[in-house]
Amino acid sequence: MKLRKLVQLGLIVAMVIPLTACGANSNKRAASSSRPKPTKVVQTPSEDTQFMMGTVVTLRVYNKGKSKVIDGAFSLLKKEARAVTVNQKGSEIDKINAAAGKNPVKVSKDIYPMLKAAYYYSKNSDESFDMAIGPITQLWHIGFSDAKVPTQKEIDTNVKLVDYKKVKLNDQKRTVYLEQKGMQLDLGGIAKGYMADQVKTYFLNHGVSTAIIDLGGNIYVLGDSPKGTKTGNWTVGIQDPKASRGTAIGSVPVKNMSIVTSGIYERYLKKHGKVYSHLMDPKTGAPYQNNLMGVSIISKKSTDGDGLSTATFDKGLKDGMKYINGKADKGIGAIFITKDKKVYVSNNLKKKFSLFGDNGYKYGSASDLK
Repeated sequence: MKLRKLVQLGLIVAMVIPLTACGANSNKRAASSSRPKPTKVVQTPSEDTQFMMGTVVTLRVYNKGKSKVIDGAFSLLKKEARAVTVNQKGSEIDKINAAAGKNPVKVSKDIYPMLKAAYYYSKNSDESFDMAIGPITQLWHIGFSDAKVPTQKEIDTNVKLVDYKKVKLNDQKRTVYLEQKGMQLDLGGIAKGYMADQVKTYFLNHGVSTAIIDLGGNIYVLGDSPKGTKTGNWTVGIQDPKASRGTAIGSVPVKNMSIVTSGIYERYLKKHGKVYSHLMDPKTGAPYQNNLMGVSIISKKSTDGDGLSTATFDKGLKDGMKYINGKADKGIGAIFITKDKKVYVSNNLKKKFSLFGDNGYKYGSASDLK
């Protein structure tokens, strides 16, 4: 079985996140008008790859002479990663968690909008996404050397602490308060998406018009493809959830868009012959149990893609597709892949997505969605 692989500019494979707006439209227009004019677009990009946030991060810029902008973008990412890392003593999220049931904690201007976005999706996903999932993710700790399958008693105890409604945000004071002792925030389901959007803004503010932002599979393609296609679209591959990174099941043409994929084989724990995904259900305190293997979200903002990919996974195929189709007016679409290697595409992507025919995947029946 031959599988398509990453091909230079021809195919970018997406692996496996007013929500994040920090100002009014007038402020956005002012910022846009003050941005420097982008330099010439070239075929060979300046790029750098670093390991951070437990994943491989690659930034490619196709504007001439912008290598220092990439350095600045990585500095921004490292600063924000230090602030939101749950497992790092002294991070902003660690301070909020340590003060649970005691007192509100003031957070930085950089991180507060991320918390607002996380709260939005916690509230507007019918609790499929919960920013207060920390007691469960820390209990299982999948992706770390001390990962374990907890007892049902441990799960029952910790899941009672998962409740975003007990997270109190004060916009005026820019504080966060967890009302109950033992509560913990975990922004892993939205952080990379938010940070990808931050890098995009940083690039635009520094004269970059054409770039690929890849935060461990959270892809954002900025501007027109350097290949000079008539539409300016990049060809972005949709990651095969069961294969190595860079292996695509199909592709979609996009520009100035984010592609975020959540998959059960992205990070997992294998015990006694059973595979446990790192994607946790905030209602049960255990990995999601449905027929989905991967969900890719196409959206204008990577924050939206990150939040929606997690929320949609919880809803399963039928309800998840209904949920995404209801967001078509916002330019949001999705590609669902099930464990039996069937592919389902949201209404607004049906004429755009191309499924490769040499990898064992096939389109599922529309009757499965009724």
